[in-house]
Amino acid sequence: MNRRVVRLAHGYELVEAPRTDTDNTLYFTDVIGGGVHRLRSGAQPETVVPGRANVGGLALHSSGGFVMSGEAVVHWHPEGERELLRRDDVLVWNDLHVASDGSVYVGSICSPTDDLRAPRVPGSCWRIGADGSVAELYGDVSLSNGIGFSPDGRTLYHVDSTAKGFWAHDVEADGSVSNPRFIRPGAFQKGIPDGMCVDEEGMLWIAHVQGSRVARITPGGRLIDQINVPARVVTSVGFGGPAWSTMYIVTADSSDDPALGGSIFAVDPGVCGLPVPLARV
Repeated sequence: MNRRVVRLAHGYELVEAPRTDTDNTLYFTDVIGGGVHRLRSGAQPETVVPGRANVGGLALHSSGGFVMSGEAVVHWHPEGERELLRRDDVLVWNDLHVASDGSVYVGSICSPTDDLRAPRVPGSCWRIGADGSVAELYGDVSLSNGIGFSPDGRTLYHVDSTAKGFWAHDVEADGSVSNPRFIRPGAFQKGIPDGMCVDEEGMLWIAHVQGSRVARITPGGRLIDQINVPARVVTSVGFGGPAWSTMYIVTADSSDDPALGGSIFAVDPGVCGLPVPLARV
């Protein structure tokens, strides 16, 4: 399929966490340059939360504002901020996603990411319940990245970048998980997998750092499609737009014009995504 990838904005350092609201306003972060930003149709990007570094995950909240990661997981609102999760042994909280009940699943990073070949302290996946409860679900995640759910909500997917694959767990009725299995797709023999989303057919779209693409992967790990991106470091991906038919791809560079830096792209992938529930934590 011939797909046209359109650059919507540029000039950032390391873009992450694309999320859209019901008005199709796109929110995104700059992990290195700092800040949470938004892009309305036909307008220039605006900064919503200035200066906040290391925000690798965003989720819109039912009472306004959004949940964001970083040194702590917080609910940010224009009127204030609530801290939801912080731990001394966690260097930074990274990607996060929302389950159908409004609970938030978030991955922790416990060692620096400047040298991915160095020995690492594994991170974990945590659940913040709608009732405010906090639970560690599992550990042994060497470098936590994209998180998503199957269309029926019964499988949790979690990218482990330095392990070059993703974890899959069954989701129980109480939000806990079981039956872990690790899938290592051959698509990531070079480079690493990063952020991800799931489409309505249950396939995983995974950003490929050093791969200049977003790869469409079956739950079993087979590469079945890809979208080429004019960037070497493709960091994350998410659906939005009418019927969740637009894919937003974000990067940390631009290979067609290096001066443009980290960019935000839009493309019609030919399949729709899944609506992302609002956080209720």
